[in-house]
Amino acid sequence: MQQRIGIFGGTFDPPHLGHMILAAEAVDQLHLDRLLWVLTPDPPHKRGCRIASWEDRLQLVMAALGDDPAFELSRVDIDRPGPHYTLDTVRLLAQAHPDAALIYLIGGDSLHDLPNWHRPQEFLEACSELGVMRRPGDAVDMTSLEAQLPDLTAKVRFIDAPLLEISSREIRERIHSGHPYRYYLPPTVFEIIKQRGLYRD
Repeated sequence: MQQRIGIFGGTFDPPHLGHMILAAEAVDQLHLDRLLWVLTPDPPHKRGCRIASWEDRLQLVMAALGDDPAFELSRVDIDRPGPHYTLDTVRLLAQAHPDAALIYLIGGDSLHDLPNWHRPQEFLEACSELGVMRRPGDAVDMTSLEAQLPDLTAKVRFIDAPLLEISSREIRERIHSGHPYRYYLPPTVFEIIKQRGLYRD
């Protein structure tokens, strides 16, 4: 039976409870054998933005994953020079797992924006499926998207995710301004951020 491998890419600056819950829902609803967390060291869309070093973010992701047997860190983007485009990431993972179905996870906002991605049709062809984490009430005009990206509808699998208004940006702002942030994070991630004074300045 073909193995189903999910790909969860992101900056994870920092990884928070929203990421964890969405990842767990993806594994359950898409029947994934495992989920690869792909840390993006050099995201092209965040050039010029201040982000924590990839070494710090890697430590936080490792702490977040803990002992969950379905979660696995992938170094596919860490071990190659940037910029890191999603198409290249998926193709490298396809080479590493030639017999697996690769399911790339994106948010509903990213689905709307998919035609503007780097070589989006080739990215779509490289994926077996797209797992779309849709917020409740989020409307997606698949007809319009399909006109721009043929075969998109056949590959999209919607994930019903609980509405979690948690973002890494909000957490960074809370830490910087001295507001409570502990319960937005896995305890292991909170401890590292607190001990190392990350995001204070």
